[in-house]
Amino acid sequence: MQPKEPASVSAALASLIRWAIDGHGGWLPFDRFMAMALYAPGLGYYARGDRQFGSLPSSGSDFITAPELSPLFGRALARQVEQALAGCGADEVWEFGAGSGALALQLLRALGDRVRKYHIVDLSGTLRARQRDTLAGFADKLAWHDELPERLHGVIVGNEVLDAMPVQLLHFDGERWLERGVSAAGEAFVWADRATELRPPHEGPFPPGTVTEVHPQAEAFIATLADRLEHGAAFFIDYGFPVAEYYHPQRSGGTLMCHRGHLADTDPLTDVGAKDITAHVDFTGIALAAQDAGLDVLGYTSQARFLMNCGMLEMLQGADVKTIANAQKLLNEHEMGELFKVIGFARGGDVAFTTAPLGFAAGDRTHML
Repeated sequence: MQPKEPASVSAALASLIRWAIDGHGGWLPFDRFMAMALYAPGLGYYARGDRQFGSLPSSGSDFITAPELSPLFGRALARQVEQALAGCGADEVWEFGAGSGALALQLLRALGDRVRKYHIVDLSGTLRARQRDTLAGFADKLAWHDELPERLHGVIVGNEVLDAMPVQLLHFDGERWLERGVSAAGEAFVWADRATELRPPHEGPFPPGTVTEVHPQAEAFIATLADRLEHGAAFFIDYGFPVAEYYHPQRSGGTLMCHRGHLADTDPLTDVGAKDITAHVDFTGIALAAQDAGLDVLGYTSQARFLMNCGMLEMLQGADVKTIANAQKLLNEHEMGELFKVIGFARGGDVAFTTAPLGFAAGDRTHML
């Protein structure tokens, strides 16, 4: 495994977080802590020079995403994107959180002249540099942005974007809800709870000791996106559940998870800045935020069903063993096929589909949201 950023970078990030804790009376809400751990300029996990994305730990990477696993992921998604581009009469694609650039490369190759401009919205300067290298052959079509534009027209895609948005943590002690935040104890970070009016968006029941997440930032992102999408559609792929599954009593420990060196752990307070921090997506909350902002839900289904609807099985005809094996990881229920979901949105009546949206033609689960 290749070495990560020097310890001095982690130490500087830890000092910055302790300064923020001191400035907030000795207690920092977890969403603020998570935002700093992931995105603090030059110090946070996604703001460093690490190669987060890759297929093996030997590459120095921490996890693999679907586009790195198989180019068929982007080829299949491109069929839905092409249908939506035709439906809204657009020739621009917007990708949020483009990572290594692998998905953009697959979509650009598959869509060809159907795309005049490919926009990437990404906060990480180091990832932008990697994307430029990966996408050098399409330089004339590319544009980078570090924030949401005021107006969008086209098709939006986001793979594993919502799970990396900071979450607030709640703890139920059996009688009341508390917001879980972070304090400092010497050089270490420790959990600390405070009384709160926040509640999960579900009535439970919740066993005493439950720790779970709420997602105001992801929902606000979707609402803002909806407000600025003048004409077009959006598709998000991520791991998560509808609200009743998300807040099921058996999920009393929540979904917060860290990733480093292709290993997972549940302690975001250690090795801060050196590992990813994520939480599963509450897709019901995402759908409601979109609807409240004027978007229609085009569909919601598993990644496996979406990719099969978009022709992945046909793409595997005559493929070699390695290609088939990697594609199966995207489809198998016990791997990525069921845990990952796809949700689609469009501004009401603005996108004309001559048939049902391709990715949701069979197995749509919108009724479960």
